[in-house]
Amino acid sequence: MVVALPIILGNMTQMVLGIIDAAMIGAIDYVQLAASSLVINVLGIPYVVAIGMTMAISPLVAIANGRNDTWSASHYLANGVVLCTLMGVGIAVFIDAGSGILHHLGQAPEVVEASGAYLRIMAWSTIPMVFFLSLKHFTDALEHVKVAMTLSLLALPLNVFLNWLLIYGKWGFPRLEIEGAGWATIATRIAMSVALLLYILKSATFSAYIAERKTAWRIQRSSIMDLLRIGIPSSIQYGLEVGAFAVSGIIIGWFGAQQQAAHQIALNCAALTFMVALGLSQAGSIRVSNALGRNDWPQLRKIGFSTLLFGLILSAVFAVMFVIFHPWLPYIFNQDAEVVAIAATLLLFAALFQLSDATQAIGVGILRGVKDVRIPTLFVAIAYWVVGLPIGLALGIFFKMEAIGIWIGFVTGLTLSSLLLNYRFATIVKRYVK
Repeated sequence: MVVALPIILGNMTQMVLGIIDAAMIGAIDYVQLAASSLVINVLGIPYVVAIGMTMAISPLVAIANGRNDTWSASHYLANGVVLCTLMGVGIAVFIDAGSGILHHLGQAPEVVEASGAYLRIMAWSTIPMVFFLSLKHFTDALEHVKVAMTLSLLALPLNVFLNWLLIYGKWGFPRLEIEGAGWATIATRIAMSVALLLYILKSATFSAYIAERKTAWRIQRSSIMDLLRIGIPSSIQYGLEVGAFAVSGIIIGWFGAQQQAAHQIALNCAALTFMVALGLSQAGSIRVSNALGRNDWPQLRKIGFSTLLFGLILSAVFAVMFVIFHPWLPYIFNQDAEVVAIAATLLLFAALFQLSDATQAIGVGILRGVKDVRIPTLFVAIAYWVVGLPIGLALGIFFKMEAIGIWIGFVTGLTLSSLLLNYRFATIVKRYVK
């Protein structure tokens, strides 16, 4: 937990930023909340593709750290930052140029009208986001995890203040509503990126790695390929999962703005608890990679299974909390009676998939820690796109269960993914630990 807790807090802070955006946008009306949901769904796959690529930095730096190889750790930092930032630029240009897709997704016209500018602004915020995450995965891999956590916590009041100024037009600023949330997000992400970069360059904590820059900070094809070998499957893994949620969210939009707004409320709540599992996954991946660097398989096995057990315990607690508080949580985001009623029901399904969502996330992380990414990617594809999404579509559309049917598909896909991934990890460690 020494490594995991600051990562969890940092992840949850990032998610809280999104929840605050949704709550402050939703205070205007449910159409703007639905527009926020639409943009989040459209950006879902590109965002996680970029985020998955940044995650390739952690295991490579952690393995080098396990071998006390300062030069390699610094080298992968430089190559990773360049690769991921270029990917962020490419994604921003692609989304901005293709923003007209919003008119072809079968959404309510008023929702599409409110979404266009917000989508383009959020697209360009991808660049500072991936730059920050690239640096964060470097500091996390060296187990200096409080740095990024502190910056994330400091970003929270900054983002809220900027939202207040720009969404509602305070202190003489124009009332930009949903667009204001986008500008607040991009400004906050730039501030976080600059602050973390300056800390790494100036802090004595990382001076040994910065001292290697003259020879280590050179782009090498072999190092880029190392990053891509882990980053591409990781991006695909997260893209497949988030893509299934994103496509489902767009389909839910076919059922009306109120169902889409309710879906976004429930998804925001579930995503907040997922940040805990993701933090455990990232910490487990770092510690597993460090043990792999030392070739200590008994310790590696212990780290993997203890992370999984702790994730199960925490997710069970979250499931109980969702069951208890599901009638009241939606009121944080919106006051429309129908939106609240639908969201409250969806939160019960969010409670149902807490255990499988946490354990599949941890399974992905600890497998990435041993550089096993290809077979897990196949497992994730099958779980979400061959099983979960078709079941959700069948129940939602053909059996007229609408949003509830889609969420039953979520539960099915997450459960299958968890079983396959953790069986894979158990099989791998069994080869080395009798």
